[in-house]
Parts: sequence; structure tokens; C-alpha cells
Amino acid sequence: MSDQIAQKAQAATAEIDAVTAVALVEPTDAGAIVPLADADAPVSAEITKRMAELDMSDTNSIVSFGSAAQAELQEISQAMLQDVRNKDVGPAGDGLRNMVTAIRGFSVSELDVRRERSFWEKLLGRAAPFAKFTARYEEVQDQIDKITDNLLGHEHKLLKDIKSLDMLYDKTLNFYDELALYISAGEAKIAELDGTAIPAKEAEVQAAAENDQVMKAQELRDLRAARDDLERRVHDLKLTRQVTMQSLPSIRLVQENDKSLVTKINSTLVNTVPLWETQLAQAVTIQRSAEAAAAVRDANDLTNELLTSNAANLRQSNKVVREEMERGVFDIEAVKKANADLIATINESLQIADDGKAKRAAAEEDMKKMEAELRDTLAAAKARKTGLGDTAATAVPAS
Repeated sequence: MSDQIAQKAQAATAEIDAVTAVALVEPTDAGAIVPLADADAPVSAEITKRMAELDMSDTNSIVSFGSAAQAELQEISQAMLQDVRNKDVGPAGDGLRNMVTAIRGFSVSELDVRRERSFWEKLLGRAAPFAKFTARYEEVQDQIDKITDNLLGHEHKLLKDIKSLDMLYDKTLNFYDELALYISAGEAKIAELDGTAIPAKEAEVQAAAENDQVMKAQELRDLRAARDDLERRVHDLKLTRQVTMQSLPSIRLVQENDKSLVTKINSTLVNTVPLWETQLAQAVTIQRSAEAAAAVRDANDLTNELLTSNAANLRQSNKVVREEMERGVFDIEAVKKANADLIATINESLQIADDGKAKRAAAEEDMKKMEAELRDTLAAAKARKTGLGDTAATAVPAS
């Protein structure tokens, strides 16, 4: 890490302490919904002021009752969403993870040049541990300088966000109290309508002439409808106030996360990076010592390998030479096999000759039988033609 970045990180420490020391105000009973009858003079005056905004004959005044506070709340909610969507916590977290990865990357197992690469490392063509270590050492210093500078920028942005969240929290708390006044004013107005205005209008309807009763009855219905609209509006304001109450701890949570991240970034810049650089220097020295020891070990291993391999080769060569020297011109096993094959050949020839003689004799006997059978058949055919044979009595006379 460069000296300039280190000085900036040190200078930001005081500002971080001042920002993180700010305590947000908790909602108090002052923001509770107080009925008009129970309110003190200042609060009663504020409630009465907001009741004056209501005109029961004007629907718009009922619909827009408390809309100023609600509009401000909507703007704050949108600002919170915009802040969550655009703030730089994600990139700062990525930079911090990159820093931790760079620091933890120089593990003892990775520095072991004898470590076998895993199956996946070989399959993916990843560099051997020592080659990977060398590549990291050549690039990591520049990478760390860039990361630390990037983290420092995110640190300043987060400090600005924390201050903005302080103001956002105060405004949200003020609007939370403001909504309580509007709700009290609305409930007081509803009570006034139920207790005074509506009964008075009902009396007017009863006392009106027959010609005016229809109009008076319509006015009564309109007043009751306006009263119901106001009741629904007050209910909406209560829901809005509940949402506002929920946003207060949300703001606090986001702010506390930002404070923790700023503190972590500053600790990383001030403490972790210098410590890592010291450990890296030691790792390089250890690696060079390991390389020298490995070179000596390889030389000794080569000497021992030559001695053992030469002795093994000498033994094998001597065995082959001596065996060839002790062999005769012809191996006795080869002579025995040739003699046996010769005897078998003679016996096979004699057997074949005997078999041929027997087959010829049998063939002569078969030919004699066939010749006799043919002669007898021809004689029988001739006698049958002249009618003088054994079959003469059965011959058919010529016609």
C-alpha cells in the first residue's frame, strides 16, 4: 500500500469515530396519538389547527386530509429505496472480499512446491502451485494498491451516506409525530360529527317542512357519507403511521450496517494490509529457501538414482551375457521336439497308407456286388420280353 493511501486511511479514522458516535433518537411518548380532550394546550392548538383544514361539504378536503405529511413520507420512502438501490455497499463488499482473498491466497499448501495438483486443476489446465505463486507475486502489489484506493473511495461515500441517514431518520421521526396530530384531529372531528353535527342535522330534517324534507334528508345523507369518508381517511393515516414506525428501525439498521462496513474497511486499510505485506515478504523468503533446498535435494536424488540404476543395469546385462555364453549350438529341447515331430510324421504316413489300402479293398467288393446286381437285372428284363422267364405265366399276350 502506498504512503499516500495510508495517510488518507489514517486521516479518515477521526471522522469515522465522530460519525459512528452519533446515537439516533428513539421514538418517545411525545409522538403518541393523544385525544383532543386529553391534550395539553400546545398540542390541543396543533390538533385544532389541523381540524380547521377539514370542510365536510368539500370531498377534496377529506381526501387530501393529511396528504402533505403523507406526500413527504412518500418522498422519504422513495429516497430510501433509491439509496438502497444505488449505494455502494455492494462494490465495497466486493473490494473487501477481494482483499481477503488476496491475503488468504498465500496459504502454506500453495507455497509447497511438492504439492500435487488436484484432478480439477489438471483438467482445467491450471498452473502448478509454484507457477501460480510466482504469477501472483508479480501482480499482487499493483492489485492491492488499486483495491485499497477503491476501498478508500467507498469509505468516503459510506460516510456521506451515514450522515444523510441521520437527517432521514430525524425527518421520518418528525413526520411520525405529525401523523399523530392529524389522526387526533380526524378522530376529534368524527366525534364532533357524531355528537353534534349529525344529531343537529337529523333534528333539522324532522323540523323541516314537507317541501324541504327531501333536501334536508339528502344533506343528512351527504354529511353521514362525508363522516364515513373521514373515518376511512383516518384509518389510512393510522396505517401510514404504522409504516412510518417500521421505517425507523429500517433506517437504523441500514445505518448501523454502513457504520460497521466503514469501520471494517478502515481497519483493513490501517492494520490488515501492512500486516499482509510483512507476511508476504516472509513468504517470499521462505519460498526462496525452499527452492534452494529443493535444488540440493534434486542433486542428491539424481546421484542416488544414477548409482542404483547403474547397478541394476550391470546386473541385468551380466545375466543376459552369461546365459547366452552357457547355451549350446542346439538346445536339447529343440532336438527332442524335432525328433518327436519326425516320428509322428512317419506314423501318420503309415497309418494313411493302411487306411487307403483298406478303402480300396472295400471299394472292390462294392464294385463286384454292383456288377452282379446289374447283370441280374438285365437278365430278368430280357426274359420278361420273350415270355420265358419265371414271369411267363403272368405275361400278357400280344394283341
